[in-house]
Amino acid sequence: AVGTLAASGAIKIARDNADIAFLGELTLDGRLAGIDGALPMIIGLRKHGIRRVVIPPANLAEASLVKDIEIYCARNLEELAEYLSGQMPRPSKPPELREPRRPAKTPDFSDIRGQGAVKRAAQIATAGAHGMLMVGPPGVGKSMVGKRIPGIMPPLSYEEQLEVTQIYSVAGQLSELSPLLTQRPYRAPHHSMSAAALAGGGSSPKPGEISLAHCGVLFLDELPEFSAQALQTLRQPMEDGKVSISRVSGRYTYPARFMLVAAMNPCRCGYYGDPVKACKCTESDRLRYIGRVSGPLLDRIDLHVAMERTVYEDIAGERPRDESLVSSEMLREGVIRAREMQKRRYRGPGIDTNAQLGPSQIDDFCRLDEECGKIMEAAFSRYSMSARSYHRTLKVARTVADLGGSEEIKREHLLEALSYRLPEKFLGVGK
Repeated sequence: AVGTLAASGAIKIARDNADIAFLGELTLDGRLAGIDGALPMIIGLRKHGIRRVVIPPANLAEASLVKDIEIYCARNLEELAEYLSGQMPRPSKPPELREPRRPAKTPDFSDIRGQGAVKRAAQIATAGAHGMLMVGPPGVGKSMVGKRIPGIMPPLSYEEQLEVTQIYSVAGQLSELSPLLTQRPYRAPHHSMSAAALAGGGSSPKPGEISLAHCGVLFLDELPEFSAQALQTLRQPMEDGKVSISRVSGRYTYPARFMLVAAMNPCRCGYYGDPVKACKCTESDRLRYIGRVSGPLLDRIDLHVAMERTVYEDIAGERPRDESLVSSEMLREGVIRAREMQKRRYRGPGIDTNAQLGPSQIDDFCRLDEECGKIMEAAFSRYSMSARSYHRTLKVARTVADLGGSEEIKREHLLEALSYRLPEKFLGVGK
């Protein structure tokens, strides 16, 4: 519209207004309406040397998050024409933004009675940004653990806040008066969700749940109930940290560096191996149910944790003093210390967490002494581990060592890491 007005001579663009970008949707009555994805567009324009942008009022709040660029707000095409014909006004003053709304009460790990081994596994997974799978009968607290993991993660850096906010901007899920997202995302899609909704897509591609969980937690409850196609979409993002969508109009790539937390029952009825309630599934039904989660996907999840039924004393009895100390704050302190060790160690390679280590970097940062080497060799042969399982075990061992404040992976660190890589022991498959 601006080009047509200038070419027809209806307006004359001042020379000092020649290098400027325009974002917005022009309505039939000449108003400028807001658009999705304004924030990443403006950041991209800044990288290409554009220093002035005209936007609709609806996008002013998120545009104000970008530094070193002048933002002008125009309500309609007539106002914009006046700007361009004469002297541009002063950059628009950003609206008074609200403080990000915090949850009234963040779920705390101290709410969970018993399950000390699962709390430890959750701390390890969070410290290294590893994926975690919980397996156990209904009612043992799998969902409770998943909801509490964001509370023990370190705070988002400003760069991470901008990354997450850009994704939600493209998805059209930003608040006008509180656009900057400062809390780590927690996404828990229902198992009926399609593969396209999980990965993203559509005629005008938008980020899916995988990308909306960037820098946060993607919690998948009842994992085998998701369609095989939906589970298949998880595999590549878990390796590459991004989602790519191909359309006739082009190829779209969204970041997807998330922490996968999944939960499932050991069988369809949920009570295989339960000491109280008998399992009603046949052996073939149970194996068919477990088989819905493919081996390659299981191989990509670093920690596999068995959750047992909570006993009466854990719920109604007096809480032991040592257990009362296992709060989210306590677990978070250990996570932050471990993350600081990783940040110092990987300053050169340019990665943030142990989960991001590549094979060559594992050789440099996850070296084993002679005793640990023999343990790993025996485990590799006995449990028919793949190369991926081997590497992921070493990365988890590296995280366990970090939580213990050790720069060397010791025997106890490796043995604990190995205990999380044997799903057969609680799924009841294999040898």
